[in-house]
Amino acid sequence: MTSGADNTHEVERLDRRRLALSVLAISLFLALFLFLPAGTLAWMNGWRFLLVFLGTGTLAGLYLWRVNRAIFVARSRMMHEGTKSWDRMLLRFLIPAIVAIPPVAALDARRFHWCPVPWCVCALGYFLLLLGMGITAWAQAVNKFFEPSVRIQTERGHRVIDAGPYAIVRHPGYVAGCLLTVGTALSLGSLWALIPASLAALLLLVRTRWEDQTLQGELLGYRDYAQRVRFKWIPGLW
Repeated sequence: MTSGADNTHEVERLDRRRLALSVLAISLFLALFLFLPAGTLAWMNGWRFLLVFLGTGTLAGLYLWRVNRAIFVARSRMMHEGTKSWDRMLLRFLIPAIVAIPPVAALDARRFHWCPVPWCVCALGYFLLLLGMGITAWAQAVNKFFEPSVRIQTERGHRVIDAGPYAIVRHPGYVAGCLLTVGTALSLGSLWALIPASLAALLLLVRTRWEDQTLQGELLGYRDYAQRVRFKWIPGLW
C-alpha cells in the first residue's frame, strides 16, 4: 500500500514535471513566434528578450513554488468548469491579441524595419516588462485563486484576498498584464506591436469591469472589500 508521504512526493514530481514542460513550451512558442517572422536567428534583441523573459519567469516560478504552490494548480488549465460565458467570449479576442505581439514586433523591428526606435525605447520596454512580471509574481504569491479565467471557485473555498498588492488596488493582475503587453512590444523595439498590445490592454480593461461586477454580485465579502479598496487599477484615478 502506498503511503500518504509517497503520494505527496509523487504529486510534487508530477507538478515539477508539468512546470518544466510549461517552461519548455513557452520557450518554443516565443522562439517560433519571434525568429520565424524575423526570418533569421541573427537578431540580438530577440535573443535578449528571450533570455530576460525566460530567466525572470523561471526565477518567479521558483519563488512561487516556495511560497504559494497552489497557484500552479489554479493555472494548470486555461478554462475551468464554471468559467463565465462572457469571459470565454472575451478570451477569444484577448489571447490572439497577446499572441500577435511577438510576431508583429519581429516583422517590424527585424525583418522590415518599418519604424526604427532608439535604444531608450527598448530600455523603457524592459523596465515595464520587468515591472509587470514583478507585480504578477507578487499578486500570485498571495492569491491562490489567481486563475486564467473568471469564475467563482466554490470548490476551492474562494474568498476575498486583500493582502499584498490587493491592499492597494483590486485588480493588480490586470495592471501587470498591461505593463507586460506594452513592455513586450517596446523591449523588442517595435511601435507597430503596440497595436495588438493596445487592443489587449483595452480588453483587459473591459474584463476588469465585468469581473469586478461578477465578484461584487457573487463573492461573499467582496462588496465590503471594494468599499475599503476603492480603486481597480490606479490609486486615486480608477
